Amino acid sequence: MTLLDEKPEIRKTGTTTLGMVCRDAVVLAAEKKSTLGYLIASKESEKILVVEDHVALTIAGASGDAQALAKYLKAELKLFAIQNQRKISVKGAASLLSNILQGGRWTYMPYMVQLIIAGYDENPAIYSLDAIGSVEEEKKFFSTGSGSPMALGVLEDGYKDGISAEEASKLAVRAIKAAIERDIGSGGKAIDVAVINKDGIKITRYDLEKTAR
Repeated sequence: MTLLDEKPEIRKTGTTTLGMVCRDAVVLAAEKKSTLGYLIASKESEKILVVEDHVALTIAGASGDAQALAKYLKAELKLFAIQNQRKISVKGAASLLSNILQGGRWTYMPYMVQLIIAGYDENPAIYSLDAIGSVEEEKKFFSTGSGSPMALGVLEDGYKDGISAEEASKLAVRAIKAAIERDIGSGGKAIDVAVINKDGIKITRYDLEKTAR
């Protein structure tokens, strides 16, 4: 077999992230563990990335791809604000990110990521995106990564329409903790929870050793 015949190796990484639509906000949450095969590469990974004053995204998949995408998107959103004298809508940011991912299909390899982009303009909004740019608006909640089946089970049980940001934050911590306890690829010492509302973005870190189940 020649080098041209070989398929590139794809590093699989474990993650659990989630997003929820609340009454007057959106809530994002993620654990902190990054893996490289059977190696724990980091226990302090940042998986919630702020790309605008009112927009953030969660990352799952290849860390390098996700970080490059976040930098690219952040620059494009700044350029949009300068050219149009206004901030982009959450839907517009999701569409732009989808276009970037679509463009990656025609290169050697697409971006190996699964993303949630969320924010608050006139209303809270959450969109999920896959590696080739498919975008879906999530009306209630969504989860990505290897621990998402466990997290989704908790969200299905605990989510209710009109949930407050405070209630959603507690539910998010419970969902991520459930994933950490059952998914070998999820872990770390803390859980990050971001609340995005009309006042901006606030990220709180919950220490797992101090947070009761």
